[in-house]
Amino acid sequence: MNESTSVSLFTSLEEVVRSHVRDFIEQIVEDELTVQLERARYERGGIGYRNGHRERTLVTTFGKIELDVPRGRVQRDGAVTEFRSSILPKGKKLTKNVEALVVATYLCGVSTRRCKVALTQALGPNVSRSAVSRCLATLKPQWDAWQARDLSQDGIVRLMLDGFVVKARLGKQTFRISVLCAMGVTRDGQKIVLSLKGMGGESKEAWREVLDDLAARGVKQPQVCIIDGSKGLRAAVAELWPETLVQRCTVHKERNLLAAAPEPLHEEIKADYRELMYAPSVEEALNLRSQFVDKWKARCPQVAKSFEEAGDELFTFLRFPPTQWKSLRTTNAIERLNEEFRRRVKVQGVQPSSESVCMLFWALVASGATILRRVTGWDTLSEKPKELPLAA
Repeated sequence: MNESTSVSLFTSLEEVVRSHVRDFIEQIVEDELTVQLERARYERGGIGYRNGHRERTLVTTFGKIELDVPRGRVQRDGAVTEFRSSILPKGKKLTKNVEALVVATYLCGVSTRRCKVALTQALGPNVSRSAVSRCLATLKPQWDAWQARDLSQDGIVRLMLDGFVVKARLGKQTFRISVLCAMGVTRDGQKIVLSLKGMGGESKEAWREVLDDLAARGVKQPQVCIIDGSKGLRAAVAELWPETLVQRCTVHKERNLLAAAPEPLHEEIKADYRELMYAPSVEEALNLRSQFVDKWKARCPQVAKSFEEAGDELFTFLRFPPTQWKSLRTTNAIERLNEEFRRRVKVQGVQPSSESVCMLFWALVASGATILRRVTGWDTLSEKPKELPLAA
């Protein structure tokens, strides 16, 4: 069989499939009208009458299908209404599977314009930019439900809190907005994105709104919160949950240390800092902490000052079992989500609105496009933190 024959065969097979799908849909709609009229075609009686046919175009995963569907008038309760099919609603041009395919293509990193180009080969020219936007709008009810869902049964024992900045349109202007993200860890170590809110910044009031929303939806005081160096976030946590332990993200602090030093010292600071943070035991970590402060007070006081600013909260992870240290030291789980999101929105640049930013971020996780793995040391999460002489 030569290549042209093979192509012709597959083309004819697709036509046969579409023909059968068309006949099947038309028969279903015909049967639906028969039930509503209470009489079959050409029978007498019933509560209405048929009124010819109309042409409809439906895009399916088998391609575009041209349908010839029946029309009718139904008499009920003294009124005559036009027959409306529940199987093929008015204005419906895409099947649910096609809508899901469009949404999945978009979430994989394709802009609305390129979605149209990418899917035209398989589905025909009916998937326009506006059709893609309508498909994305189908996510809105799920997004609204996600934002209001009850969290009291999730058993959140740890929170990771961080924000990132994106460009979004507000009216006709473009602004930089802060998306504040809250990720929880359950008793069995599963990571869950709990909240996403677009705010004007990372002030205490902005973070307090996020935390109050979590508390209202059932999140009880967590054992520990992992945060960056935001003073507003730290103040909001202390105000709402004063007994919660706080772990300052060691990666954010490393960036602060490098910003306080001349570039020629960066590699040496990194080496000293990472040796300290990845020390194999509590005792060694505390000894290296003292050595780090003494060394850099003499060589670059600004580095030592920045390091001491975080205080004991930079070492809260040492109070927990060593198997948990990796997952406790940083907000990297949120940072990785942020990186994935930024790669995704790079093709678009400015987002349509602040809500669309949060909804897209949520959809990447909800759709499975981004996988959240269980934290390391999850089997020891029930153990209580120890008291350590961190100030020594």
